[in-house]
Amino acid sequence: MEIAIIGASGYAGGELIRLLLLHSDAEVVCATSRKLAGKPIEHAHPHLKGFVSLSFENPSIDAIDADVAFLAVPHTTGMAYARPLLERGMKVVDLSADYRLPKEIFERIYAVPHSDYFEAPYGIPELHRKKIRGMDFVSNPGCFPTGAILAAAPLATQAHTVIFDSKTGVSGAGDNPSEVTHYPNVGDNVNPYKWTNHRHLAEMRMELERLGSGAACYFTPHLVPVNRGILTTAHILLREPTSQQEVEERYRSYYRDEPFVRLQNPVLAAVRGSNFCDIRVEADGRRVVAVSAIDNLGKGASGQAIQNMNLMCGYQETDGLLSPGLLP
Repeated sequence: MEIAIIGASGYAGGELIRLLLLHSDAEVVCATSRKLAGKPIEHAHPHLKGFVSLSFENPSIDAIDADVAFLAVPHTTGMAYARPLLERGMKVVDLSADYRLPKEIFERIYAVPHSDYFEAPYGIPELHRKKIRGMDFVSNPGCFPTGAILAAAPLATQAHTVIFDSKTGVSGAGDNPSEVTHYPNVGDNVNPYKWTNHRHLAEMRMELERLGSGAACYFTPHLVPVNRGILTTAHILLREPTSQQEVEERYRSYYRDEPFVRLQNPVLAAVRGSNFCDIRVEADGRRVVAVSAIDNLGKGASGQAIQNMNLMCGYQETDGLLSPGLLP
């Protein structure tokens, strides 16, 4: 199966290439980058030297030829690629935000008109596996919503309020340096940002509604001095009290057959480099605290994108993804 990665020079693109090396039937044949065209892959991803013999290229859309294309491009850019690639017979996984939300919500939040909107499955396999399987196009979720919704999903219908508090590594901001990610501003520090209006809040609210929840939903992210990972604390306020035994059994039942959800103490280093989401819950009457840990470049981006590709193309869902985290 031949793979094209559109926007391969960033962190998500590099992680796609690394993980696809482990897949039983995938070969990256096209890795695009406008700014690095002609340079070898290891120019941006030195850890891949000796494993990949490709160079970056900058082909026209009509010149891209593959079975599956991953759009690892900035938000508002994916819409230019989606339909042309589909019309050329490729399956497409879009890592941008362009098809995650209803059109009117996307345009309000991202402040741009959507030039080519169509509805697409929202790619959290644990929640939407049946809709993803065999599809030609899937919208890969945001990193924050993945960890947050998986933490809260088993109790969504019982909740009246959900408050998500996330701590994220610096790689979530991408590979372009900025004042926010400048080391002296990040090191030995914890920085809240977009306290009440982060773009990913809309995805969280959308997914809670799809799960049948009428809960009010709030979200605040914090930047912490680690490279990879998101630790999310979900404060779930229930309509009726529950016990620790009841809530643990609910989570065990909900995720019993899920290969990438592990019910154990969430540790960022334990999921780093992997596609796992580790979750632990603790109940206190009508209040439940659920904490999840994911790698923002793994389950939060490239790992989940490959999980979706496997479902779309009829492979084992775990193909290329069953590797442990990098602890310590």
